[in-house]
Amino acid sequence: MAKIIIFGAGGRAGRAIVQEARRRGHEVTAAVRNPANHADLATEGVHVTTADVTDPASIAALAPGHTAAVSTVYDPATGPETFFANTAQALIEALPKAGVPRLLVVGLASILPTESGELLMDTPDYPQEYRTFYLGHAAGTTTLHTATPSLDWLVLSPSGDFAYNAPRTGTYRVAPAAADSRISHPDFAIAVLDEIDTPTHHHTHIGVETLP
Repeated sequence: MAKIIIFGAGGRAGRAIVQEARRRGHEVTAAVRNPANHADLATEGVHVTTADVTDPASIAALAPGHTAAVSTVYDPATGPETFFANTAQALIEALPKAGVPRLLVVGLASILPTESGELLMDTPDYPQEYRTFYLGHAAGTTTLHTATPSLDWLVLSPSGDFAYNAPRTGTYRVAPAAADSRISHPDFAIAVLDEIDTPTHHHTHIGVETLP
């Protein structure tokens, strides 16, 4: 049985990851900005608490004793230009000191290579109005590459996008970025927990999609 801390546990992806972790019998620390808004998360095996994922001291206070950490957070008030890099820096500073060996970051397909090798965000007709958001995610991943070797990190994202409200099929596959690729939140959570239970990808960014 693992003990997993999930930063951003109150969002769609975070909740799905909490549920999959509990399905497997793992203990969960669900870290959110305001626990009062997420009281429903506090079920058996789930401890809901508050944390500032941009603050190494806040992370270090909660992280000891956990097998792995998951980050699926964004604060629109901060802005993507600095938020993702600051979050990554705080995590790579605090987690090794806390003895947490594995970090999973929920990323973005836009900065993932397509089958041709071109980044999805640079392909023809791909929406550009959110490019600042894409580049913010890219800055976060760049920061992760500066982590000490003792932190085994992985960025995991849909290969395209989430299929909102789609059910759990129990299947997924690793796939390059594709604008029409989809995965449900529950299936994405399976991929995250598989990479915690049996790590197979390291220090990289991969995309996953539900099997057709």
